Amino acid sequence: MTRYSYLDLINLCDNVHIPVNGQATGFDAERLVPLYLTESVESAIIGLLRPVIIEQLKIENDQSRELGREALWDIRVEEDQYRMLKSGRVGPSVHFARWCDTPGKRTEAMRELCERWRDTGLFDDVCGLRKWRNEKYAVYADPFGRHDYPDEGKEEREMNFVFEMERSACALFGVVTYGVHMSIYGEGVDGEGKRELRVWVPTRAKTKQTFPGLLDNTVAGGIASGMGVFESLTKECMEEASLEAEVVKKYARAAGAVSYFYRTSKGWLQPEIEYVYDIAMPGDVDPRIFTPSPLDGEVESFELMKQDMVIEKLRAGAFKPNCGLVLIDLFVRLGYIVPDDEGDYMEITSRLHGRFRYEFW
Repeated sequence: MTRYSYLDLINLCDNVHIPVNGQATGFDAERLVPLYLTESVESAIIGLLRPVIIEQLKIENDQSRELGREALWDIRVEEDQYRMLKSGRVGPSVHFARWCDTPGKRTEAMRELCERWRDTGLFDDVCGLRKWRNEKYAVYADPFGRHDYPDEGKEEREMNFVFEMERSACALFGVVTYGVHMSIYGEGVDGEGKRELRVWVPTRAKTKQTFPGLLDNTVAGGIASGMGVFESLTKECMEEASLEAEVVKKYARAAGAVSYFYRTSKGWLQPEIEYVYDIAMPGDVDPRIFTPSPLDGEVESFELMKQDMVIEKLRAGAFKPNCGLVLIDLFVRLGYIVPDDEGDYMEITSRLHGRFRYEFW
């Protein structure tokens, strides 16, 4: 049986390597092209594009011109050095065409594109009919900046929000996505007087589009466009675990975030930030109010699992990869993983909070 170390588990999830110098192999050898928002030298980079996507965007432009429409993409991947320097941008790049210059226009353009790809089965393993989530994710100019959303009282030029797109298609464009994860746990002492941790662990439904049947964090879900982080948490708590909003609001505590750059087995790019929350069950409160139970069909069952069993399942690869990272982060914060006992402690703690090597995009 495979037995992963904590660092192995991080490597399984944070598995994209952007080479700066030297040789790369496999998917890492692909030439990834930055997706800029606009042609401006000061434009934000909002994603990374694989060669297969670059070729498809060229086809999309050709088809638009044949239909008498303006092309959506400005693609600069084969320009000579003089033109690159003249534009002020060194290296290949792609950005939205000048006409597509507002969040609303970009959102509509991406909606039409992604729905057409869905209906034609072009990238069926990512955003085909069976993978389609019918949920919008927000894309931000600064992926590490504020989560805002258009409203009547805010000028679009003041926003970090730049457009929204279908959740399942985000990996095709390598944009940063966001989620929220919460652990409900209790601490006590075992028969030998040692600290003992128990965590509520769900089993994902076998009908889930991703990672069916694997173990998960107590509550977890993506943050839909326009929703706040804590709003998303309370929504997921009720939908997945039947936990009342009043309980979550009273007892849940923000505990930071984990971030990682995940590449799927087919090579698609998923840089993700997961906001982390805890509920530490108080000893003087009825534990039944913290007991989760399935509601929306995304979870098969919940188990209040001892730490030794959680670790055994983790090291056997039974958890969804990013959920393993959230649990490792929990163990670090509670002092169950400590530098004197874990030789990879500094590598582990730094990798839990990475920036996707964004400076090299």
